[in-house]
Amino acid sequence: MAQRNTFREDEELEESINLHDIARVGKYLKLYISRIVRILAVVVSMSCIVVSVPYLTKIMIDDAIPNKDLGKLAMLAGGLFCLIVIYELALRYRTVDITRVGQLMLKDMRRDLFTYIQTLPFSYFDSRPHGKILIRVVNYVNTLSDTLSSGLINVFSDIFTFFVTLIVMFAIDWQLALWSLVLFPVLIIWVRVLQYFQRKAYQVLSNKQSNLNAFIHESIAGVKTTQTFAREKEQFDTFQQQQDDVRTAWMAAKHIEFLMWPGVQTISVMTIAFIYFVGITGFGGVSVTTGMLIAFVGYANNFWNPVINIGNFYNQLVTCSAYLERIFETLDVKPEIANKPGATELPAIQGKVDFNDVVFRYEDDGRNILNLVDFHVTPGKTIALVGPTGAGKTTIVSLLSRFYDVSEGSVTIDGHDVRDVTLESLRRQMGVMLQDTFIFSGNVRDNIRYGKLDATDEEIEAAAKAVHAHEFIMELPDGYDTTVEERGSTLSAGQRQLIAFARVLLADPRILILDEATSNIDTRTEEALQAGLRHLLKGRTSFIIAHRLSTIENADQIFYIDHGQIVEHGTHAELLEAKGAYYRLYESQYAMIRVATGATE
Repeated sequence: MAQRNTFREDEELEESINLHDIARVGKYLKLYISRIVRILAVVVSMSCIVVSVPYLTKIMIDDAIPNKDLGKLAMLAGGLFCLIVIYELALRYRTVDITRVGQLMLKDMRRDLFTYIQTLPFSYFDSRPHGKILIRVVNYVNTLSDTLSSGLINVFSDIFTFFVTLIVMFAIDWQLALWSLVLFPVLIIWVRVLQYFQRKAYQVLSNKQSNLNAFIHESIAGVKTTQTFAREKEQFDTFQQQQDDVRTAWMAAKHIEFLMWPGVQTISVMTIAFIYFVGITGFGGVSVTTGMLIAFVGYANNFWNPVINIGNFYNQLVTCSAYLERIFETLDVKPEIANKPGATELPAIQGKVDFNDVVFRYEDDGRNILNLVDFHVTPGKTIALVGPTGAGKTTIVSLLSRFYDVSEGSVTIDGHDVRDVTLESLRRQMGVMLQDTFIFSGNVRDNIRYGKLDATDEEIEAAAKAVHAHEFIMELPDGYDTTVEERGSTLSAGQRQLIAFARVLLADPRILILDEATSNIDTRTEEALQAGLRHLLKGRTSFIIAHRLSTIENADQIFYIDHGQIVEHGTHAELLEAKGAYYRLYESQYAMIRVATGATE
């Protein structure tokens, strides 16, 4: 798993090409094996044509032309023409179908990434900039396009052409074939040296691109804060620095990459020049005809072109290896919360909740966040959780929803341990409303329908009316069909929460969790909301976390949480009478309200 970091920190990468990651691409190739076989058949045919052309040229030069055999010359010319036409048609088919297969593979890989990311725990997203996650699904997968489409199939063609050409060269003149390979070891050394430096360069580039993407994502999300504090210049300076890092890393990687082709091309030209020298001078006892020499040079080109292409593919492979590492690293993250083997469906629940001596800590050797929390709630009751920040209130409801697993003890619903049932069947019967509500881009109606995808318009409006969202929705330009921007930026914080509340209630959960759900709603709206929700909360087990104590005075039980323990519990009246921690919190809060009211007056 990648280190936890920000846009200022580089992620670690492997020091060498991970052949296991490259082999895993085969999983995506298998799905299109029939198409690939057809493409390979076409590729083999094209390679045979490439190999046959120099030999036909040799016959023309050594036989047909000297003997002025016009019939034979015409037949050979016609054969060459037909072969070229067939080659071009095959080339078009190969190019189009290879591209199609490559894009289908990318689609599958991107689908797997996106689908898998949806299953990862909250801790994964809390510990990584979202921009670094985004770049893996989009940029890194896109970078693989050429390699997975043309490169991967073409390399088979090049390897086949390489060996067939080599065999034909030795069949024509084994001595000249040996001389043509004299610089081949130099090529191998050149490629290996460049590969080492190129991989390191692309590792750096991958990190810098990831950092830039993370910074841009963070800057867009925090643009209001930037403008509020007039920090545009500082953000611009940081952006420039990140951008310069990407440009520098890009140029360094390209400088090394561009050394590959000139190096291979130089060795190729030197080899062909040496073949001419050997053939013309008869060096080393070689004796060839003009046609054979020209044909041999053609074969040498056919030999070196695949070598150049294979070198370029290796170049791409070095580049893609860094990106594959990041992609498969994401797919290899083990979800901390998953269905256990043999997990059963949670049947329709009544809403009985039991915390049995629950202990929780984020790390095995970390400190306890909850210490022997034990309580039992009968169906239909409303439980309020209050206490100082960081006391463990949100952790309790997170364990109930199984966003985390208990370290010791158990959490059961209607007697079913939440770890023994499927996540989908558990969360389907729960409604969770957080302080930081999320509104999707679209219209208001679809945002509410997200809680129940088959809900009718009447059900949507009924849910909105219940939480007193209907009034403000009807005042919007197009009512329920009003388009809202991403994250609901065109709505007030209170309006966003009311829409999210309607979405949760539409799902008709048996257990309702409200985590600071009314913190951004003004007092007048809150009063209307409480009136609308009173009959909906009846018969539904509810857990309410609220710092505003006026919202939980009617709760059946109030738990005061501090240092991961239930310090005291009871009704509002009972806790005030006890004059303990809840009483002090209540008095201090209303003292501030009185001061604020007096100051206003």
